[in-house]
Amino acid sequence: MGKHHLSIFGVGVLLLGAAVLTLAPGKLGAHCDTLGGPVIKAAQKALETGNINPVLIWVQKQDEPEIRAAFEKTLAVRKLGPQAKEMADMYFFETLVRIHRAGEGAPYTGLKPADTDLGPVIPAVDKAVEDGSDKALLEILTQAVGENVHKHFQEILETRKFGPDDIEAGRRFVKTYVIFTHYVEKIHESALNPAVGHGEGAPAEVHEHSSR
Repeated sequence: MGKHHLSIFGVGVLLLGAAVLTLAPGKLGAHCDTLGGPVIKAAQKALETGNINPVLIWVQKQDEPEIRAAFEKTLAVRKLGPQAKEMADMYFFETLVRIHRAGEGAPYTGLKPADTDLGPVIPAVDKAVEDGSDKALLEILTQAVGENVHKHFQEILETRKFGPDDIEAGRRFVKTYVIFTHYVEKIHESALNPAVGHGEGAPAEVHEHSSR
């Protein structure tokens, strides 16, 4: 019986953990903006091989003509010398990321350094995809959500210790309880809903790396 309950709890926490991806849009949005991210890596591969296909998967079908045009211009300018090559590559990177993010319903705010801190989750997602195993990723999510839920739950247990005539203490308990309940409910709903792109109302056909 104990093992059975533990298993149910574990599954529940993993479901909550999945919602972490949707509750941290800032860092997720930054992933495709970084010079070390998958979009730029695809662009580098395309430019070195002359094959545009690796980057086309990162943009919507209707945006292919603009990307193809930028790709051809970049290949032509790259032949003019090292400095021209560097400038042309950066032009293509920026164009690609801007269009990629627009297709996701997100604004383009410039390219970020390759060593941008993305936190533990996004690198774990990339590693999971690379290894073909989500074990380490699930452990990170389980620990993060489990610790946070436990912390706030302990606050509820503390604030519920009030006398029947202590109205203010009772209100503190109610506030803690309501905040915690909404927090857990939001995570659970996010875990059960389909993942979407960066912005509200993003196109149904998205290509975020982590789902992105």
